[in-house]
Amino acid sequence: MSNQQRFSYRRTFLLIFVFLVLISISFIVAIVLARKLTRKYVENEFQARKTEVLESNIASYNEFFQNRIPEITYYQGYLDSVGVAGYAESIFKRFPFVERLVFYDVEISGQYASHGVMANNLALSPKSVFQFGPQVNKDSIRLYRRGQNRNFSLLMADEFNKMALKFAGFLEEVDTSKTINNDDLFKIFYSITPGKITYMNIPRREDIKIYKQLMFTSQPDTSTYEQDILTYYINPNALSINNTRPELYQKVEIRPLVYESLDTNPDLLTAETPLPGALADYKIYFSSDRTFLWTEINRRFMPVAATVIVIYIFLLLIAYLIYRNLNINRRMFKLQYDFVNNLTHEFKTPVSVIKIAGNNIKSAKQLSDRERSHYGRILDEEADKLNNLLNTLLSFTQIENKAIKIKAERIDLHEFCRKIVDAYLLKYPDFDLKYNIDHDIKGFQTDPVLLGSVFQNLIDNAYKYSGPENKYLRIEILLQKKLIVFKFADKGIGIAKKELDNIFKKFYRIQSQYNQQGSVGLGLAFCKELVNFLNGEISVESVVGKGSIFTIALPFDNKKNVMP
Repeated sequence: MSNQQRFSYRRTFLLIFVFLVLISISFIVAIVLARKLTRKYVENEFQARKTEVLESNIASYNEFFQNRIPEITYYQGYLDSVGVAGYAESIFKRFPFVERLVFYDVEISGQYASHGVMANNLALSPKSVFQFGPQVNKDSIRLYRRGQNRNFSLLMADEFNKMALKFAGFLEEVDTSKTINNDDLFKIFYSITPGKITYMNIPRREDIKIYKQLMFTSQPDTSTYEQDILTYYINPNALSINNTRPELYQKVEIRPLVYESLDTNPDLLTAETPLPGALADYKIYFSSDRTFLWTEINRRFMPVAATVIVIYIFLLLIAYLIYRNLNINRRMFKLQYDFVNNLTHEFKTPVSVIKIAGNNIKSAKQLSDRERSHYGRILDEEADKLNNLLNTLLSFTQIENKAIKIKAERIDLHEFCRKIVDAYLLKYPDFDLKYNIDHDIKGFQTDPVLLGSVFQNLIDNAYKYSGPENKYLRIEILLQKKLIVFKFADKGIGIAKKELDNIFKKFYRIQSQYNQQGSVGLGLAFCKELVNFLNGEISVESVVGKGSIFTIALPFDNKKNVMP
């Protein structure tokens, strides 16, 4: 393939690549941004809409607290058990979260009371206590009546005493000439604790003045006045839960304030908000699996995403068709180029030697028997080498397909090396090429064709990748334990450390001034295939500017490799 063709393909593939990158980035950005914004919007709604759902679910509690409780004040302390029973019935029917109601019929006077609270001369004492509720037995409605029950239970006394003391403290400090503000009314006449609301009817200003006089007047007064105290027991779990935003919340539940979900699912999205007033021990808990929210996200996102995807697929299809056609053509050109170049590379040495020997014979006026024998031997050896090269090409394919068998025979390494070295010295007179064989090695059983191919590739590379002043190669053959080791040490340009892992890959080329004549990097890849096929290993050590040492280690059996 020509440089112009390669440049054309590189430029075309680069344009396709840039096109794919741009449309892919645009697609990804559009999809991710739209998805992210949609998801963020839905998740923000998940957090923001909880107040809306809370208000909807505590609307009945707010109605009860703001409207039904203050109704007691209208009776100005004159409620009796019958009136409270009717009132309680309406409460239980309308507000199921009220479990029980305790009614204290309270008497205020300036006389001593055995049961109740004394504040200076003011006495607040319960005349009777009743309880009402769906689960309260009729026999248990009356809890206490003065004159009939000696004991006033601590549970009943707690709420009564709390309200009586707050009221007494209020009377002690109140300025009866001024109107009482709503905040003070709430603090004095309401007692709100988790699960319980206690309320005392708010007396008129005239009554407050009378009560204050009773508290600070020492003269006996037989007058009595009525006050009502009611305690409502609240069960938050009885609140009716209505999920007004089913597209956002998978579950809406009433949970204790200390509740922590044991679900460790990272995809579970939760939100919570505490309940007010007597419900304060509980919170309203919202939860949705992210997959549940994806339904809403997808509903909003899918139309846009579908349009973007269709456009992107259409553009990808166009890019693929262009790439496929270009890639097929490129591979065909590359295979053709690599094949021709490889043949040239492999056949170059023997053809050159034959040509030199032929020119010498042609130019000689006459040849001695010795010269004729010498040139004849060279021509014969190089012809054999060409034949071996053809076999090597076939072997390369067979090795890759695992269809070749090793044709082992005993060889004389001295004779084997001498033939190869003589041929190269004839071709390259400036080549300082020598070999040395350990005297312990008498012979070696191997496939001479495959081993010869390894030698030729490494010797060719040593000459090719060396400067004019450093055409140098030393071949050393020695034994190490059960291995025969071949070392090829040159003084060439060397190989960068970062390239060492790649030089044995097929078609890999190191770009340099010595590698501009068509090499496609089959030589070392072929060597590695051959060495591996011979059950050996090949490695390299190299320093840039100083040279390289290729080391081949093959199995060696002393018994099999003894020359006859």
